[in-house]
Amino acid sequence: MHNLGKSCKLIRFAPIEALAERESEYLEETFDVVAINYTDDGKEEYVCYAPLEFDVNSLKKDIAEQNLNLPSYQEELLESKNWLKENVIKFAPFEIGAFMIYGIHEASCPKTQKIPVQVYAATAFGSEHQTTKMCLTAISELHETFPHPHKILDMGTGSGILSIAAAKIWNKEVHILAADIDDEAVDVTNNNAVTNNVEDCMKAILSDGYNNPQIQQTSPFDMIFANILANPLKEMAKSAYKDLNKGGCYLISGFIDNQENDIIEHHKQVGFKVIKTYQMENWRAALLQK
Repeated sequence: MHNLGKSCKLIRFAPIEALAERESEYLEETFDVVAINYTDDGKEEYVCYAPLEFDVNSLKKDIAEQNLNLPSYQEELLESKNWLKENVIKFAPFEIGAFMIYGIHEASCPKTQKIPVQVYAATAFGSEHQTTKMCLTAISELHETFPHPHKILDMGTGSGILSIAAAKIWNKEVHILAADIDDEAVDVTNNNAVTNNVEDCMKAILSDGYNNPQIQQTSPFDMIFANILANPLKEMAKSAYKDLNKGGCYLISGFIDNQENDIIEHHKQVGFKVIKTYQMENWRAALLQK
C-alpha cells in the first residue's frame, strides 16, 4: 500500500445524494483510502487518496469503459511530509451514549458528565460519522446489559475511537486488539490510545481482515466491533463467528438502509442472531450474538 505519510494525489468527487454500491466498490478497489465527507445539506463527498504515479487519464478511461455513474471530480496534489496531521478534521465536540467525543485540536475537554474520549482524526477516519455514533450508543448499552468482556477485537479500527471508548467504559479491565489494513490508521490509533491513557489495555495492529497471528493467538473474543463496509462485513462474517465466544456480541455497521436486509440475512445464515438494530439517517448498525 502507498505510504500515506508522504505526498500523494487526491481525487475529490462532487457531492452526491448517494453513491450506488457498484460505484462505491469501484472506488474502494481503485484507491488506497476512500473517505466520505458530508456537506451541510447531507450529501456525500467522496475524497480518494492515491500514490503520486496514479494516472487520472486512465481513471477517466476506466470509468467510461465500465459505464460507471460517478460524479465529476478534481485532481489535487497533496504535498506534505505528513498529510494526516495537516488534514485533521476539526469537528465540534459531541455527546453520544455514555461518551463525550472531542478532537485533539481542543485545548481541553468541554464540561461534561460523560466519559471523555479525545481523538486525533483526519479525513480518512470518520470519528463523527453516523456509523461511529451508532456504535458508541451500542457500546454504552452493552456496558449496562452484557457481562464484563475480557477480550475485544475492533476490526477496521480507523482512528481507534471504538476501542478507546470500550477501554474507558470498562475501566481498562479488558484486553483490546484494534486491527486495520492501513498502517496510518494503526499509527493514529496507537497515538490516540496514549492520549487517552489506555495504551496498557489496547494495541493497534496491521491486519488484512483476520489474517494476523496475534488475532488467532488471542481468539476467541467476547466482543467484536466491525464498523467497515457492507461487502467486507459479508466476506468476514464466518471469521467473526469463528473467533467469537459462544454468547459473544458482534457489533457491525457501515451499511445503508437498502443493504440492511441482505447484511442481516447473510449473518443469520452464518449462525448469528439479531439482538438489536440501529438507524441514523440512511445508515444502519446491528448488534448480533453468537
